[in-house]
Amino acid sequence: MSDGTRMRAEDRRELILQAATTVFGDHGYDGTTTAQVARAAGVSQPYVVRVFGTKEKLFLAVLQRALDRLLAAFRAALADTASGVPVQRRIGLAYVGLAVDRGLLLSLMHGFVLGRDPEIGAAAREGFILVYRFLRHEAGFSPDESQQFLAGGMLINTMIGLRMTDDFDRDPDVHELLTHAFPEKIDIMLELAETERTEAAERAGTGA
Repeated sequence: MSDGTRMRAEDRRELILQAATTVFGDHGYDGTTTAQVARAAGVSQPYVVRVFGTKEKLFLAVLQRALDRLLAAFRAALADTASGVPVQRRIGLAYVGLAVDRGLLLSLMHGFVLGRDPEIGAAAREGFILVYRFLRHEAGFSPDESQQFLAGGMLINTMIGLRMTDDFDRDPDVHELLTHAFPEKIDIMLELAETERTEAAERAGTGA
């Protein structure tokens, strides 16, 4: 097989993972099928199965991709010492910035709630503790700082999952909560929410 053929296969695999991240993020593990992922990726369902084998293995690949992107973003933020921004803030902003990769943070959350699953639960636990080890041993956070960071991340995920931005202009308490949670990124979060509403309306109009 030529290098070009391998690259095309790798690109198609990444395309499927991107689509699967969105679909799993929107519908959760139980609510997603490989057929839905195939439609979103523009490939056939048998091709998805041929590449990944099962829905479980596809979801595990989505979790691994999300974790890789998460840690890569954190390490890039940690290395950005020239910005003058405190390291905790840099890493926090990097986390919020990942929300633009639709479904990535929510896919991680869906993995976390499947803790009892023998395969998915084990992978999610390992991913969670890898993030903790990064905070403690690479970023130099204290145990309390690490816990606060993880708690803040769970709050952000919850607000994304709840689509709190839908009430940003209608409820002053929601406005206050989101403004304090995303002080430098609120415009991105609102733009992301508007894009998702537009895409949902287009899908509804075409019956997709």
